[in-house]
Amino acid sequence: MMNSKTFHTFDPSRVPSPCFVVDEVAVENNLKILDRVQQESGAKILLALKAFSMFSLAPLISRYLHGTCASGLHEARLGREEFSTQEQYREVHTFSAAYTEADLTEILQISDHVVFNSFGQWQRFQPLIQAAKQQRPELEFGLRVNPMHSEGAEPIYDPCAPGSRLGIPYPEFKSNSLDGISGIHFHTLCEQAFEPLERTLDVIEQQFADLLPQLKWVNFGGGHHITKPDYNVAGLIARIKAFQAKYNVQVYLEPGEAIAIHTGVLVSEVLDLTYNTLDLAILDTSATCHMPDTLEMPYRPDVFGAGAAQQHAYTYRLGGQTCLAGDVISDYSFSEPLQIGQRLMFDDMAHYTMVKTSTFNGIGLPAIAIWNSKTDEVRVVKQFGYEDFKGRLS
Repeated sequence: MMNSKTFHTFDPSRVPSPCFVVDEVAVENNLKILDRVQQESGAKILLALKAFSMFSLAPLISRYLHGTCASGLHEARLGREEFSTQEQYREVHTFSAAYTEADLTEILQISDHVVFNSFGQWQRFQPLIQAAKQQRPELEFGLRVNPMHSEGAEPIYDPCAPGSRLGIPYPEFKSNSLDGISGIHFHTLCEQAFEPLERTLDVIEQQFADLLPQLKWVNFGGGHHITKPDYNVAGLIARIKAFQAKYNVQVYLEPGEAIAIHTGVLVSEVLDLTYNTLDLAILDTSATCHMPDTLEMPYRPDVFGAGAAQQHAYTYRLGGQTCLAGDVISDYSFSEPLQIGQRLMFDDMAHYTMVKTSTFNGIGLPAIAIWNSKTDEVRVVKQFGYEDFKGRLS
């Protein structure tokens, strides 16, 4: 079952291959759902650039959301340069597991909220922080907390797993000053429903009951599947309203996948057909270079017109061009034999794809295109070549 509904009518031969294609109409539909949460709850929602950094759509995204959140200097710069204008100021929030002095110096000039992962870094950088605060009195600071309450199914994506380096456990707050801290941040979810957030908030409220009334804001982090059809949006709105009223704080959310889920595909082309105990198709799209989460998580992306292995008459193992033996996407079946030159579309490839591509083996990066499913207009907004490969090396 395909999740990206509009692409059933898209002709993949209209763009170069490989190519990420994002439907701006589908993105806006997601943004409207998120804006409903903002309007009805009073929360402010930020785009998590680590999941979706497509700044070609910044004017659209900035019409709905309050800003961006960054994981370091470069994302913070992108948020400030592309998602905020003189006519339409948008907030930039930055959190990093650790800052270098050079990066933090620049981050303090362009961010609105800067969140620290440890009391050690917060204390170490006080001279920089105080100097920045003199120049920009509106600058606010927070700490990331770790409630030690796991809701994640995959350990690699669980910030609350034992030994996690992310966030400060509550006991550390008992022996450290909070002077200068105006908010806390937690991030415990990964593409999850409202109920895991609700359970996490119960733990946060229990652990930090004495701290919450002293704060101006609380950032609920990301991983909220708000735009998934069965997400309990009404429950989320009600809990945010109750939380804000109880503690007199501003709530922030910073989803990434919720903005871009079900909005984009990765177009690929069959380069060769071979056989080794089963039929093999070699594509110009690489799991290693273009879809690393299919190996890291791992998961099996859907392909338009394809089913599970053996479901249809012709089954192929789809793999990439690289020399890595494990550069295999998965096994798929088709009702007709594949042909060299045939285009395939991998579903739901807008989030955590473009941001993770690499040029391993010198494999080219996919082009990026925007499609409007209402007008049927297609614009190729970026193409890459040799200089993009060479420029990452020396």
